[in-house]
Amino acid sequence: MFDTLSERLARTIKDLKGQGRLTEDNISAAMREVRMALLEADVALPVTRDFIEHVRERALGQDVMTSLTPGQAVVKIVEEELISLMGEVNTALNFNTQPPAVIMMAGLQGAGKTTTVAKLARLLTEKEKKKILVVSCDVYRPAAIEQLKVLANEINVEFYPTENNQKPVDIAKEVLDYARKQNFDGLIVDTAGRLHIDNEMMEEIKQLQSVLTPSDILFVVDSMMGQDAVNAAKAFDEALPLTGVVLTKTDGDARGGAALSVRHVTGKPIKFMGTGEKTSEFTAFHPQRMASRILGMGDVLSLIEEVQEKTDLKKAEKLAKKIKKGRGFSLEDFRDQLQQMRGMGGMASIMDKLPGMGGMPANVNAQVGDQQFIKLESIINSMTPHERRIPAVINGSRKRRIAAGSGTQIQDVNRLLKQFKQMQKMMKKMSGKGGMKKMMRGLGGMGGGGMPPGGMPPGGGMPF
Repeated sequence: MFDTLSERLARTIKDLKGQGRLTEDNISAAMREVRMALLEADVALPVTRDFIEHVRERALGQDVMTSLTPGQAVVKIVEEELISLMGEVNTALNFNTQPPAVIMMAGLQGAGKTTTVAKLARLLTEKEKKKILVVSCDVYRPAAIEQLKVLANEINVEFYPTENNQKPVDIAKEVLDYARKQNFDGLIVDTAGRLHIDNEMMEEIKQLQSVLTPSDILFVVDSMMGQDAVNAAKAFDEALPLTGVVLTKTDGDARGGAALSVRHVTGKPIKFMGTGEKTSEFTAFHPQRMASRILGMGDVLSLIEEVQEKTDLKKAEKLAKKIKKGRGFSLEDFRDQLQQMRGMGGMASIMDKLPGMGGMPANVNAQVGDQQFIKLESIINSMTPHERRIPAVINGSRKRRIAAGSGTQIQDVNRLLKQFKQMQKMMKKMSGKGGMKKMMRGLGGMGGGGMPPGGMPPGGGMPF
């Protein structure tokens, strides 16, 4: 998300930082670029206008004009205004109520409400240790109830069974009574997708709200809808007392205009965002971290959280001890590292959160995608245990067998073995005295030409 915006802003920021002194003219030129970048990202015009006005006003202030580093001072202002635009704090869900806390999902057809119910249920169960019940009041869409049932089974969350011939209001009364008797901490209610111009359906969701008295009503919006998302948010906000917004399909949206506009239009915080199709690909929305990523400054906090949540710490500890004892780094260890990186969304996802890695060329992003990880894993899986432990035994005929078994070319096998040797050298340097310094020097030499500013070795492939 925000790829286009990040790219444009990065260029503008670079130009500003290069200025020894700022004038009204070069600030105006920079603001024109920022304005174009926001409009290209499909940010609503009134939102863009307000944002530019705030930044310009502050950029022309005394503090910036007299600053020793005026370009950096303006970058700081842009970052602060982006945070303000998206909402300064991530507001948690309200569980300070008589159990169960009812969370109702509202939104347009196709916004991804049902999947979001499952994702939120999983997050609350695993991270907050809440006892959650899910229910579908969508009696109109074929298989909507079945879809939620399947997802609930997948994430081990209790599903309340309903039928298509029931009335949504009757379902709401029944499930609320059941959730109270069974001492659930939270009840998440999936409602039917509706058009904001459909008065009958909007009336129905108001009745559901009246019966359920939810502590949270979340508006689920497809981030790829752009301007339509803003109009829909407006209509729903007028009909219901929304408490927050969930952005879905952010992984497929390169512009990100909805994220920057919805908060401004509704005044409601963006609480969560869906980052992929899996039920685990769902996270709290942190405006500060998002602003940092938009400006190419990375998001190290999110990366640390992901590493803690998604890596096998026992395996990592075992590997660290093994390397320390100088017992060597095997292809099986290499495969473990690849699998753990893939669990974190692949190398591209990791790099997106590292400072200075924004705006990587498309060919590099393609090189670090999931498919590349899967290919490397399948090559290692096609080897015998002996070959994985002692790769030196892999001769020409073995390479042919491995390539055939993994559906790849001999060149791919050679490339993997070359990358593995580089990784092995790095690990060896780490095990000795002053290991980290040696490893960094090793990184600098990988690919035969040192590390360029983007951090990628020229012509050497990815140094996994």
